[in-house]
Amino acid sequence: MNEPQNLTTTQGSGAATVVGLGPMGRAMALALLTAGHRVTVWNRTAGRADGVVGEGAVLAATPGEAVEASDLVLLSLTDYQAMYDVLGGVTGSLAGRTLVNLSSDTPERTREAAAWAAGHGATFLTGGVMVPAPMVGTEAAYVYYSGPGRAMRTHEPVLALLGTPRYLGEDPGLAQLMYQAQLTVFLTTLSGLMQATAMLGAAGMKARETLPELLSTADSTSDILRAGEENPGAALDAGEHPGDLSTVTMMGATSDHIVETGRALGLDLALPLAVQSHYRRAIDDGHGGDNWTRIIDGIRAPR
Repeated sequence: MNEPQNLTTTQGSGAATVVGLGPMGRAMALALLTAGHRVTVWNRTAGRADGVVGEGAVLAATPGEAVEASDLVLLSLTDYQAMYDVLGGVTGSLAGRTLVNLSSDTPERTREAAAWAAGHGATFLTGGVMVPAPMVGTEAAYVYYSGPGRAMRTHEPVLALLGTPRYLGEDPGLAQLMYQAQLTVFLTTLSGLMQATAMLGAAGMKARETLPELLSTADSTSDILRAGEENPGAALDAGEHPGDLSTVTMMGATSDHIVETGRALGLDLALPLAVQSHYRRAIDDGHGGDNWTRIIDGIRAPR
């Protein structure tokens, strides 16, 4: 996978269309309007456009009208099937447009969508917005993109208004893959926080008391993982798992204790058992003395 990069840009049209006006779509439309761009919007439920229309957006009557209003069409939909549902009847309007699909789906379905768009004369960029809707357009916002570099260079000035663009390469599946990888970390962290909150709640402790403590651990985890490694991930790339600090055996014993505690408290054990299985696999494979990162082998090659 290529490293994220910012491209040298050439100015494209300032007009943009936003299709899909959930919280994210509305946030993107407002960011573009705030920057002074002409924005056309469409949503299956037209009433959702009221707020952005009040700020200056133009509400298209049909998907075809929305697409034809701008060279740059941003899609913020539930998934890629929704793109076909919305645009499938107006494919004659797609030629010459750049579709930027910021919806979540699988990398393979993303590649299929790029081929579908190309078959109708459109250019396709994949996007993955890595912040919640209230942060779109702020300095903290960033968005992964992949697809044709020329299209990225043309439209980057407009796309940068949503968040800092991080371009991963020509393969349209790469931005989707990065998005899903990031959400793997995010969703697993959320489940871990709720598992831990439930554990403490079983002892009568209130979430308002315990969650701040747990969040401090989540906040410090990245610093802990960076400690002692100048280039995080370099040892993994080299296949090195030095067991001089946290070994598989040590972390595995901890995972056993978590499972035992959860069982005693009568909690759901799906998450703790999944974590425990990673360490037991590594131990069974003879890697108990290696660093905990050795669990990646079992994840890469499940039995």
